[in-house]
Amino acid sequence: MASKSLGPPLTADLGSAVAVNGSIYRSRAMWLLLAVSTMNFLDRKVASILAEPMKLDLHLTDTQVGMMTGLAFATFYTFVGIPIARYSDRFGTSRPRLIACALIFWSVMTALCGMAQNFIHLMLARIGVGAGEAGCTPPSHSLISDLIPPEKRTSALAFYGLGLPIGTMLGMSMGGVFADLFGWRMAFFLCAIPGILIGIATWIIVPEPRRAMFARNAGAVPTDQAVVPLRSVLVEVLKSRAFVFLTIAMSIGSFLSYGKGVWQAVFLIRVHGASPGAAGLALGLVAGLGSAAGAWFGGWMATRYGVRDRAYILTVVWVGQLVAMPLSVLAYTVDNWQLAAALMLAPAIVSGVSYGPVFTCLQGLVRPASRGAAVAMFLLVQNLVGLGLGPMIFGMLSDFFRSWAGIESVRYVLYLSVLLAPIPAFCFWAAGRYLEREMLR
Repeated sequence: MASKSLGPPLTADLGSAVAVNGSIYRSRAMWLLLAVSTMNFLDRKVASILAEPMKLDLHLTDTQVGMMTGLAFATFYTFVGIPIARYSDRFGTSRPRLIACALIFWSVMTALCGMAQNFIHLMLARIGVGAGEAGCTPPSHSLISDLIPPEKRTSALAFYGLGLPIGTMLGMSMGGVFADLFGWRMAFFLCAIPGILIGIATWIIVPEPRRAMFARNAGAVPTDQAVVPLRSVLVEVLKSRAFVFLTIAMSIGSFLSYGKGVWQAVFLIRVHGASPGAAGLALGLVAGLGSAAGAWFGGWMATRYGVRDRAYILTVVWVGQLVAMPLSVLAYTVDNWQLAAALMLAPAIVSGVSYGPVFTCLQGLVRPASRGAAVAMFLLVQNLVGLGLGPMIFGMLSDFFRSWAGIESVRYVLYLSVLLAPIPAFCFWAAGRYLEREMLR
């Protein structure tokens, strides 16, 4: 049967296409997706604040801690993400139910981290968490892009991106407090329970807008929603210089961000003598509030100035990274751990600024039917380099420096991370030069 075009996108008449009012549908879906995004980062970050007590209890090296918090998670997160994204791009797939199943699975695997008796057990559990979380971001971004009109998409993606700071804040603070009160094993169990409940709610409450498109189209798949071959998506993104520069920028930026995210907590606990609960509360508030402010500010700046000239969408990102460098050095130099944590606020703000602008650019640089796969490819490179290698290489360097620096080795690793900050800043600047031409294309 020949497919026929639907004409205007779903977002143009969503209110008449679904059984519920469009604005209520969007609001309900966005709040639940924010909760899913929050659990995505909560379950990811809780391992960071629990790294030091796990290391002592299970007799791990810093390299093993880096592998457990980074490489084990990231490898399956990235490679499983491609087939999941392809499945989410299929017109008949229910993206809300796919997201719900992924959330419940990775929450169960988070709980299993608390049952680990050795490094291998931890690795396998974290691999499961990574495999489950692969089903979160690509289908969520695809769903948001169908729900929200293009002129509001930056703000919507930035709202979804608030899951990063909220999840970071809750993961670090709850994980640290639970570890102080009940031990690190019970902390994993308690942090897994909300994810299971949110997953059930997502399955029950959030409908799939494609069903309305099926009804309008008499069961035929629209021509603009057919699944694009993976090779075609790869060619499409490689032809975009902006997409390539954004991938490089976010990969190196994530390498530094995820590496610092694990080892800043270790730094406060090991070097400054803070308890996991105190360090978790401090870093949770700093990272959570800072990233939230950055995500809001980045979305606002991109919406306000990107309308005039798309090149300005990324300006605040690369300028902010350069401004944060001296404050980062000062944070790793002072002897008071509370002051050190407070000085980490500026880098935390900068880390949140990029989310809305970057993913808005990515969604505008590819066709609608390619979005899920394109984002998955982007995340594959970003997370293999950043999440996979960042914590592990930071840990390897800490073990290497330990022979002459002792427990201060982690401080020198953090110093080294600041020296690399101009590299992603340059790549964001370079990507901005091509946005106007390539997004219009």
